[in-house]
Amino acid sequence: MKKHLNTLYVTTQGAYLAKEGETVTIKNDGKISLRLPIHTLGGIVCFGQVNCSPYLMHFCAENNVGVSFLTENGRFLAKVQGPVSGSVLLRRQHFRRADEPDFAAATAKAIVAGKIVNSRSVLQRSLRDHPEKVGQEKIRQASTKLKALLNEIKPEPTLETIRGIEGDAARSYFSVFDHLITGQKESFVFKGRNRRPPLDKMNCLLSFLYTLLVHDIRSALEAVGLDPQVGFLHKDRPGRPGLALDLIEEFRPFIADRLALTMVNLNQIKPEGFRATDTGAIHMDDETRKTVLVTYQKRKQDEVMHPFLEEKVSIGLLFHIQALLMTRYLRGDLDGYPPFFWK
Repeated sequence: MKKHLNTLYVTTQGAYLAKEGETVTIKNDGKISLRLPIHTLGGIVCFGQVNCSPYLMHFCAENNVGVSFLTENGRFLAKVQGPVSGSVLLRRQHFRRADEPDFAAATAKAIVAGKIVNSRSVLQRSLRDHPEKVGQEKIRQASTKLKALLNEIKPEPTLETIRGIEGDAARSYFSVFDHLITGQKESFVFKGRNRRPPLDKMNCLLSFLYTLLVHDIRSALEAVGLDPQVGFLHKDRPGRPGLALDLIEEFRPFIADRLALTMVNLNQIKPEGFRATDTGAIHMDDETRKTVLVTYQKRKQDEVMHPFLEEKVSIGLLFHIQALLMTRYLRGDLDGYPPFFWK
């Protein structure tokens, strides 16, 4: 199993990353603020005006450490990666399978089932933990709807049917998401999912966390030799990591959504940490972004029981485990793709 490595997030504008021996150094105003041995890193993510030396990028490529560049607000721009790992035979099998309608539908079915089960678990957990604070009746109705949608998934569904069920499940889940916000209600009102750009503070927080998830899942897929661009549930589109977006579906509810709710409900982030632009888009300030990144990294260290492996693993390893299970499925070692079900 791949060792659990950390991601280095660099948010300080004007920072310069360089190679120094076997370490990655971060310089601010010409002074070294941090040194990290390369073997402790799984990836580097640079936000905004952060520069890297060519020698460092070469060094990272040799050590299989991807360097990603995002805008200051988290929009993906580019990634520097070393030679593609894994077998060309696996990638060829991946491409062939993605073009088979029945196989793609069966894979999408498993992914959507994972999303629905985990979304329902988030709702049920809120009823259990905060019965006096949440809108119990509406949350129960949404939970019942999700269960019914899960039962609608037929043994041999079409891909379009699965996509329709996934859309209905997302609408039902997010229709009651505002009821899960028990703290700072007036400041973090949620009236529905919106993005590109996010138009309220909670959507801004969710979009940022989803960006972090996509980065980690994309890196895991590349590490096992799969092409993150070729998905099953999500249609191919230039520049879109379809397979990474497929796998994120089972992780969104219990990692990103729960983390966003926890930070808001426990006052770990404040409404003052967000600002509106002239276009109406909502952006985080630097301190809020750093708080979210640190909290996300800590969350990845928590352990959960993996239902398929029947053993405890850190959340940060789940992305690699699911990527490995996807490779076994594509090779024919598994009869179906086993999504992660959170309990």
